[in-house]
Amino acid sequence: MFTEDGEFKPLDEVPEEPRERLVRLTYLVEQPCDACYLIHGEEDIERCRQAAIVYGEPGDELLLCGDHEADFLYWYREAGGKAYRGDPAFRDEFHEWFADDGRAPDGYEGLDHVETDPDGLPDPPDPEEIHRRLNEDFEGRRIDLREGWGDGEDEEDLDLDDVDLGTDYPSR
Repeated sequence: MFTEDGEFKPLDEVPEEPRERLVRLTYLVEQPCDACYLIHGEEDIERCRQAAIVYGEPGDELLLCGDHEADFLYWYREAGGKAYRGDPAFRDEFHEWFADDGRAPDGYEGLDHVETDPDGLPDPPDPEEIHRRLNEDFEGRRIDLREGWGDGEDEEDLDLDDVDLGTDYPSR
């Protein structure tokens, strides 16, 4: 992520997985805390605190403010949440538990976050700059959806007459 001079590397020099995580984080920077959102909803979204902590995998993150991290840790450690680690239902299971009034008991300790020298780190590029750099030399790529099906069917044998590519499917 950093050059020998302590600056951020150009994005095309960052390995693919860390680069994808960094880019994903730029999308999450100003999102509301999931727990606050469950309490206040869209109609009172301005009352939601900004997320400061991210758990989960890219694309299926759980976003939390500092006030709700203890609730998550309690769910994860004490209320069975650990069983969902790596499971696509991870975030949804926490949401269900929290929406059913699941909370950490008063005084439940969260994590002690240690900031070693945050001022010593270089300032990362802002999200717009990251996207500009990523798209600078991007010419696009073609994805053949039929490639790799491996079911032995020839393209001519596929019956796609009833397939409606304009249909909206639920995301979960």
